[in-house]
Amino acid sequence: MILPHVGGLFLQLSLWQLVESSGPLPRAVMVILLIFSLVSWAVILAKWAVFRRAQSANRAFLRAFRKAPGLDAIAVAVEQFRKSPLIGVFDFGYSEVARQMKSRGSVTNPLALERTLQLGMSEELTRLERNMSILATTATVSPFIGLFGTVWGIIDAFQQLGTAGAASLRAVAPGISEALITTALGLAAAIPAAIFYNIFGSAIKEFGARMEDFQLEFLNLTERSLER
Repeated sequence: MILPHVGGLFLQLSLWQLVESSGPLPRAVMVILLIFSLVSWAVILAKWAVFRRAQSANRAFLRAFRKAPGLDAIAVAVEQFRKSPLIGVFDFGYSEVARQMKSRGSVTNPLALERTLQLGMSEELTRLERNMSILATTATVSPFIGLFGTVWGIIDAFQQLGTAGAASLRAVAPGISEALITTALGLAAAIPAAIFYNIFGSAIKEFGARMEDFQLEFLNLTERSLER
């Protein structure tokens, strides 16, 4: 980074030199922000892969479910669609149907079946929302941590200015640069986390809508299976 011309000289400071010359507290702020960024990116990449596989498995499972003659036929082939969130809902519903069929010979309590399907949906949504709080925390907290580093750097810059006894850019440039670095790191950690938190939040809502629709399809297939 090249700072403005001062007294016929250019003050050149590399990013790494600024990090090395920074004090313990600004360096600690940078490390914390780096950790936030790395953890949030790990969550982003992991959830991106999980959601893509889940969407593909959902489509494949729904095609098989709609072609199946009954619940038993689906239960036999369910393992190949295990990455689909709909499978969790199906497992809950099929277990309740099997329990009622075993004890009473038919599904005599449809309300219990609906509640069981809702429990399956709730469990799958909880699983999909896992680690979303990390992204929310990173998006919310990182700018403030960066701002703290900025304020500290400015304070340090003014202290150096007072020690120098003159309004010299050479005296205050390192402190201001450290302040700007922590601000940039805070935004670099927060912006991707906020963007992907919203993207994944929309995807989870879509999964929830698909599961609600699937509950109706499950109930319809259950009724058709019992009528045969």
